[in-house]
This record gives sequence, structure tokens and C-alpha cells, in this order.
Amino acid sequence: MASLTQITLTNFRGFSQLDLDLPSGIVVLSGGNAQGKTTLLEAAYILAIARSFRAENEREVVSFQAGTAGEQTLVLGIAETRTGRISLAVGYQPVSGPRPAMGDGEDSGGSPGRAGLNYSVRKQVRADRQRKTAAGLVGLMGATLFHAGDVDLIYGPPSERRRYLDILISQADPIYIRSLQRCQQVVRRRNRLLRMVREGRAGFDEMEFWDRELVREGAWIIWRRRRVMQRLSGLGGEHHAQLGERGDEFRLEYHPSVPGSDDLAATETGFWQKLAEAHQRELATATTVVGPHRDDFRLLVNGLDMGTFASRGEARTLALTLRLAEASYLWEARDDEPVLLLDDVLSEMDGQRRRRVLDKLTRYQQVLITTTDPHILREHLGTGATYLAVANGKVALEDQASTDQA
Repeated sequence: MASLTQITLTNFRGFSQLDLDLPSGIVVLSGGNAQGKTTLLEAAYILAIARSFRAENEREVVSFQAGTAGEQTLVLGIAETRTGRISLAVGYQPVSGPRPAMGDGEDSGGSPGRAGLNYSVRKQVRADRQRKTAAGLVGLMGATLFHAGDVDLIYGPPSERRRYLDILISQADPIYIRSLQRCQQVVRRRNRLLRMVREGRAGFDEMEFWDRELVREGAWIIWRRRRVMQRLSGLGGEHHAQLGERGDEFRLEYHPSVPGSDDLAATETGFWQKLAEAHQRELATATTVVGPHRDDFRLLVNGLDMGTFASRGEARTLALTLRLAEASYLWEARDDEPVLLLDDVLSEMDGQRRRRVLDKLTRYQQVLITTTDPHILREHLGTGATYLAVANGKVALEDQASTDQA
């Protein structure tokens, strides 16, 4: 079973230097607001996905002092997985001046000058000291993250739900992430050609190659998503039966932009039909309007679309249901339980739902959970969890932290 046994941070947000050993089981990270609890979850997530879940620009994870001094930011970790121990590393090197060219690492700095800063960053990824692309890191250590923004999985735009699906499947299937990257590249190039056709600088017959590439990659992605969604719906129903109201029926309903079935050939046929129908619209908008980048899914409880009818508290429970279904799917697909990362998961939940959630957490190999009120968790978990206090860029056992303050 996967677990993250060590995190080392250098110049990462508010942590100038941190060496943290993590046990298995439930680890409670407690402290006031803006003390670094969520930053620790962010670091763990970066080690699994190679990307922050809350930074619009990856330069944001570099501390101000390190960025202005040109010092490197490092996120290091040791993970125990089904296949053995693995060291993981993601580094961010500030680069002054214009955005650097792509190299062995990944340029993720954005435009210089944002927020008054005149540097970008170059990101490099390693696993067991071997260089990796960001995509190459995904799936080495499984992780499932719940955070406050997950209500957008219920209320938000389709892009949020597509991102949820893409990260989930990419962790379970390395072929998927490569196909997704190729499809995204095809869409960008096809859009560029559509603009040229609309401007009279290219003929529509030149679209044939990119149409074939779009159907080849896109149909497989949609077919793969459909199969995963069927299993997720069942897993989500099992978790919702334990977290939601008794007797409620939970279901996920996939809405691809292309009609199809469990048969890949039928999905490809449907894709070609939709492309033909979208001919004039695509010329008018110079945009690819058919493909996996237009997919969506709905969450239904008792047949009602929860994007319209869920209360705020229900939306948080549904989002957690999706995350737990994700964890269950990854466990099945990888034969390795993911690390569970939960940011302020208990807020806006009543006492009964809190108890149900905490009961479920005791079944996982490793859970990192943040809270501003550890007493709620102590009442339920007692000595069955490890309690760490986070304050001012430092982490200590809670009892030790209390002694130091006294």
C-alpha cells in the first residue's frame, strides 16, 4: 500500500527548510489559517501529479526571498509503493528575464512581470534521481486530494469535471496521459489551421490529416472515459450510501460530445458524423467544437442534477464522494491504495456526516488531513491518529508544540 514516508521542502512557499517524517495511518495537521497546513498537502500532491492544485502560476510556490535571489525551490519525498521505495523530486529554478525555452525540464513560469516579479521558473522532475517529464511522474505514487475548491466539481464548469477525470485516469493508465497530450496538441494545431482556412490562407482539404488524428486519439479517450465513468458511478454509489441520506440513489451520467458505446469502432463512427455536422460551425468560429475537450458529466441523486439542486453542504459531501470513488478506482486499477489528502474536509458538515467521514478514514493506509480544530478529530479518533501542529513554517508533534508554547 502506498504511503509518503518523508517530505523535504526548501524555499517552498512559507517553508524555508523542512524535513518531515510521516507515519502511516491518519496524520492530522492542525493550526491557524495561513500557517502552512494546506501547503504540506500541496507539496504531497506535487510529488504525485507534478503540479500544484492551487497555484495559477507555478512561480507562486517559490518563496519570495528565493525567487528574488535566484535560489532553487525543492519538493522532495520518499514514497513506499507496491513496487518498492521510490524517491521523488520536483525542483523550481528561478530564471531572470524572458521566459526560458523548453528544455529537459518544464518551463512553467508564465509571463515575467506578474505581481511585480521579473523572473519565471524552470521546473525539473526526477524519480530515483532519473530525469522525468511531468507526465512521467504521474502514477508513480497514487494520490487523491479533496479541497475546498472541489465544490466546483458540482457547481463549476465542465472543464473542472474533465480535469478530475483526466488526472484520475492518468494516474491509473500511462497510455491515457500520452494520448491526452497528443489530442490536446492536435486540437491546437487544428484550430490554427481552421483560422487559416477562414482567412483564405489554406484550403479545407488540408484538414483531412488533422481530422484523422483527432478521431484516432479523441475516440479512444472518449471510449476510455466512458468505461471508467461506468465503474466510478458504481463506486460513488457505494460511498454515497455511507455518507449521504439513507435510501438516496447516486449516479454519474457521462455526456460526451460524440455519441458512442462501449465499442471503440462505434465511437469512431459517431465522431466522424459529428465532425461532418460541425463543418460550418467550425469554419465560422475557427474552433474545434467536437472532441473530448467538450465532454462533461453530471452527478444525479434520485434523478436530480445536483449541479442545480445541491445545497452547499450536499455539494461538499458529493465532492468527497467523488474523491473517495477516485481513491477506490485507483486502488483497483493500480493494485495500490493512493495516499488520501484532505484539506479542511469536515467544515460545513453536521456532526452525523463528520462521524461517517471519520469512520471511513480509519480504513485507509495513509491519510493527511488538515483542520483548525483538532479537538473534533481527537474526540473521534483518540490515539488512533498522529497529531502535528503547523505554525510559522514549522511542524511539531502537537503535544510537543503545546509544551514549547508554555
